[in-house]
Amino acid sequence: MLRLPSRGGKTAAENAALWLLRGDIIVTTDASARPAPGALKPLIASFADPAVGVASGHYVSVAHMDGHANQAESWYVGYDMWVRRLETRVAGIPGAAGCFHAVRAPLHLRVLPEEISRDFAAALLAREQGLRAVSVESAICTVPRVPSLRREYRRKVRTIVRGWHTLAFKRSLLNPFRHGLFSCILASHKVCRWIVPHVALPALVALVCLAPTVWWARWCVGLTAAAGLCTALAWWWPEHRRLPKVVALPAYLVVGNVAALHASIRAARGERTPLWEPTRREVERAA
Repeated sequence: MLRLPSRGGKTAAENAALWLLRGDIIVTTDASARPAPGALKPLIASFADPAVGVASGHYVSVAHMDGHANQAESWYVGYDMWVRRLETRVAGIPGAAGCFHAVRAPLHLRVLPEEISRDFAAALLAREQGLRAVSVESAICTVPRVPSLRREYRRKVRTIVRGWHTLAFKRSLLNPFRHGLFSCILASHKVCRWIVPHVALPALVALVCLAPTVWWARWCVGLTAAAGLCTALAWWWPEHRRLPKVVALPAYLVVGNVAALHASIRAARGERTPLWEPTRREVERAA
């Protein structure tokens, strides 16, 4: 146990703990995460390949059997894990799972700016050293789901603000002439996801202008309005009641994109989020 005199945020705490670390591989896990029995072995076995610098666990979003208002999170996490499997086959993942991952000690044992995410930065630092970050499907870790969209929104804003600062910290990796396919993966997995709402807003304005004369524009505007209604319903839905899937999926997508827009604005203003109020997650069973 390393007790600090005051709160400085996750990265500050990790920086303070560097001098205590021993060994060739550093494993990090969140307090709320639960690695499955035997999950550590395949994670560490990945380092038998000398080209691997970071090994990321396969995390699964779990909840009570009776459901949560934020049940769509499990769908998104499943999609993200599928993307990571594909990226591993090509040039490596652009960021490790914060809940459960392992890093070679020379990559981890350095002080990082407090406003960035070490799990995201680990993969970027590995790439700079000519190493890969991989997703290990058999290293399963369960993570209790945030029970409401309102809490999920706050979590996403904080995470994406830190993500923008981390990306700016290693922005040279976006150069495809130097880093090839990895730079394309980094841009696709991170930047493209975060700029979707910036593109969607002018697209929505264009659809509204076209709606009086073009039938498919009217359909698109109608679907957008329906997604907005779903989001409003999901936002105030009781946390421990199952939200219908027809409402949950569009609401989750809208909230995620609005959070990305909000976070982009905060990051552009130079705001930093080293401190955060942790979301109280219950230890739950998989739905």
